[in-house]
Amino acid sequence: MQRVERTTRLGAPPDEVFAYVSDLDTLSEWQGGVTSARRTSEGGMQAGATAEVTRQVMGQTIVAPLLITAYDPPRRLGIASKVSGVEADALLELTSAEDGAATELSFAMEIRGSGMTKFMEPMIAGAARGDIETSLERLRGRFERPA
Repeated sequence: MQRVERTTRLGAPPDEVFAYVSDLDTLSEWQGGVTSARRTSEGGMQAGATAEVTRQVMGQTIVAPLLITAYDPPRRLGIASKVSGVEADALLELTSAEDGAATELSFAMEIRGSGMTKFMEPMIAGAARGDIETSLERLRGRFERPA
């Protein structure tokens, strides 16, 4: 298993940030590598909901199923996916900062290969690290406070 984790501070309250990061319609705006997303289950966003994302990973286009594993507005969003023998579990945790005017966002991902894909874990983790850094940079730009 490989784990990648990054943290940043965003210039908006947790409820505003959570609403944005948990909305499939905005996923491709902020998440590195994602080109499109769509819900595949009925009902609203909640633990157990499913979706499908199309993403670019290491030069390949991959369509990946997603399962929402945690949905606790405005604190936690968990997402799991399994593609070609590689499992990825992502967790976004949001904490209020600066008396509620800002958000401390932690974005962690665990990657597990199985069988023939186990040897690819470090390479996939490297790509995930770049995608997470791009994602946090985009979020900082989106929620940057005016000077």
